[in-house]
Amino acid sequence: MDQSPPPEVGLHDPVASHLGYMLRRASAVVMAGLGAGLAGIGLRPVEGTILTLVGANPGCIQSDLGRMLGIKRANMVPLIAGLAGKGLLTKSPVDGRSLALFLTATGEAARAQVDAIMAAHEARFDRLLVGQDLTVLRNALRRITQEGETAPD
Repeated sequence: MDQSPPPEVGLHDPVASHLGYMLRRASAVVMAGLGAGLAGIGLRPVEGTILTLVGANPGCIQSDLGRMLGIKRANMVPLIAGLAGKGLLTKSPVDGRSLALFLTATGEAARAQVDAIMAAHEARFDRLLVGQDLTVLRNALRRITQEGETAPD
């Protein structure tokens, strides 16, 4: 007997036009595609993002990176430890508990792969939205993010 879910045709979706709902659905699509691309090199999107940011900011402090990404310290520690364990980055004490991060040669090579995968992924959406003003979209998303980080709901 077929156990597939019933088709969604004909269902009324009262939240389909809600901005938050639309952003979440769009984010899920974007991140799933990026995740699939990065899985080919054994990384998750958050790990690829960390490599890109550390490569662009050698010697950055782990706690600053966590704040930038909105990742709590308790979650950042295993991410950095995992990347260090893969030989992609090194941690160097700065003062007290602060750790500066640097890519290894292997990490630089992985970062180049991540950058290529991310660029190809971004190009997909550039093609999908050709003729649209992507600057307006990016600025609107940046404003939503900044407002969400500074103001309570």
